[in-house]
Amino acid sequence: MSWAASPAVVRVPATSANLGPGFDAFGLALARYDRVEAGVTGGGLAIEVRGDGAETADAGERHLVVRAMRAAFDALGGQPAGLALRCANTIPHGRGLGSSAAAAVSGILAARALVADGADRLPDAEVLRLAVDLEGHPDNVAACLAGGLTIAWHRAVAGAGGALAPGASVVPGATGAPADGRPASGRIPSGDGVPAGDGAPAGAPAGAPVGPAVGLLRFDVLPVITTVACVAPTAMATSEARRALPASVPHADAAANAARSALLLAALTRDPAVLFDATEDYLHQRYRAAAMPGTAGLLARLRRARIAAVVSGAGPSVLALGLADERPGLALVDSIAREAGIAWLVTPLKVDRQGAAVQPGRTGVPPPGAARQGRSTNQAPDPGVLPAGGSPQGRAINPATHGPQSRECRGLLWC
Repeated sequence: MSWAASPAVVRVPATSANLGPGFDAFGLALARYDRVEAGVTGGGLAIEVRGDGAETADAGERHLVVRAMRAAFDALGGQPAGLALRCANTIPHGRGLGSSAAAAVSGILAARALVADGADRLPDAEVLRLAVDLEGHPDNVAACLAGGLTIAWHRAVAGAGGALAPGASVVPGATGAPADGRPASGRIPSGDGVPAGDGAPAGAPAGAPVGPAVGLLRFDVLPVITTVACVAPTAMATSEARRALPASVPHADAAANAARSALLLAALTRDPAVLFDATEDYLHQRYRAAAMPGTAGLLARLRRARIAAVVSGAGPSVLALGLADERPGLALVDSIAREAGIAWLVTPLKVDRQGAAVQPGRTGVPPPGAARQGRSTNQAPDPGVLPAGGSPQGRAINPATHGPQSRECRGLLWC
């Protein structure tokens, strides 16, 4: 296997999953980014992390970016002698804005870019499968890879076809049981398995795990739609938020939620006038309220003001959606958040319309043996998963560097 001579740089967006009623299916890419630079070295593992999550530099092989790269290298056909990794994180860590999905996606794409014929060895469908396998559910992963608005789902029969909505694209993938001993807690139940050889994506390596296929639909969000993130001052594990969910819900709630999910797609792509009604949830937010009372309180305040606010992913952050030219509209979010008595970081964010982007390396990679705060050459053997993390600091997004005008060629078929 031939390795790239220069490092690979991957930029991945933040994401917000669920968006209210679209539980474990809807995802929205947001213009806040983590950047990963990786290169092949003669030996060892060097990790540098800037931004929130600098302590994860000491995680060694447990670091989720590294684990994603290792999984991708296995699928590509071999491991390099050594790796050097540099992470610059701005996605808030553990706040419900997709930091772990960003870490998984960036690691897989970086590994593929470091192999001379990586795109042929690891096609996009397999990138999706690997990322979903690492993350455990497809909503954040889909939006991180494709940008814009995505709907992801597990299909009972791989390869099942169907008519697509105008302007949508579909990407098949697969997810299987973890093969490296990592914990399976928090993973979405997979249902009936697909027999080996009957559902693997085209080009998947021999022996790759095969499970229910994952479908991905991408939609362009109306240009007038914008968001404001209220980032919580403390983190919450997704597994903790999932434990608050009931085993079943009333049929009437399920029916109402199905209607709202369909309405949400229309609101974000055709008629934003129904955005407030479309973001009403009946499946998960009310059940998680006791576990995150501050989040529930802010959400209630915002919705009483007729702002289309939702819990971002599993929380504890809140995402408000609205129209860029509407007044007072989202301008109210900051004042309402200040009244809540919690130090919410209120950050306006545009919708990311690119998704993950791969660039040539520019600045080099940290040499093996370098050691300072946020940089490590440790290789911890423990099997836990640590995400790349992100910074809780708000900052303005420069449209000259983050947006349609800065589109890079990345060779992803769903973009």
